[in-house]
Amino acid sequence: MSSNPHNHRDVVSVRCVVLTISDTRTTETDGSGALIRETLGSAGQTVVGYEILPDEPGRITKRVEYWCDRGECDALILTGGTGLARRDTTFEAVSQLLAKTLDGFGELFRMLSYQEIGAAAMLSRAVGGVRGSTVVFCLPGSTAAVRLAMDKLIVPQLGHIVGLLRSDTGRDLA
Repeated sequence: MSSNPHNHRDVVSVRCVVLTISDTRTTETDGSGALIRETLGSAGQTVVGYEILPDEPGRITKRVEYWCDRGECDALILTGGTGLARRDTTFEAVSQLLAKTLDGFGELFRMLSYQEIGAAAMLSRAVGGVRGSTVVFCLPGSTAAVRLAMDKLIVPQLGHIVGLLRSDTGRDLA
C-alpha cells in the first residue's frame, strides 16, 4: 500500500480469476494462463478461479457474466483471442459487457508493445474495463505480451483499481 493520499483506498488482497481463451491449449500447455497465475501469486493476490474456454463468443460472454456478476472476484483477466484471426473473438465477446472502459490500458499496452515488437503492436485488441465491481482485462495469448501487461500495467495498479471499485460499492477495503 502506498503512502500517497491518492492511494488511501488501495487494497492488498485482490481475488482474481484467469480465463484462457484457446481452441488448442490445455492446462499443461497454457503458458500464458500459468504466467498470469504465477505473477498474481508473487504479487500477493489470490487466484480464485482458472478456466480454459474455446474461442466461442457466446461461451466467453456467459463466463465473463458469471464471474463478474457473482461478486466472488475483484479482477478477471483473460488471455487469448484478441488478435485479428477469424477465431479471435474475445474483444467482441467482452467489450459489449463493459460498463466503463479503461482506454488507457489498451493504449499503453500497445505503446509498450510497440517498443518491443514494432508495428505489429497495432494488431492487438487488448482491452480493459469494468463490469459491476469487477475490473476486466483482455490480453493477447503470447507469454511475452502477458508478461508485459502484468508487470508494467496490471500488477502495479490492481490494488488501486480494486480499491476504487470497492469504495464505490461500500465493500470492505481489507
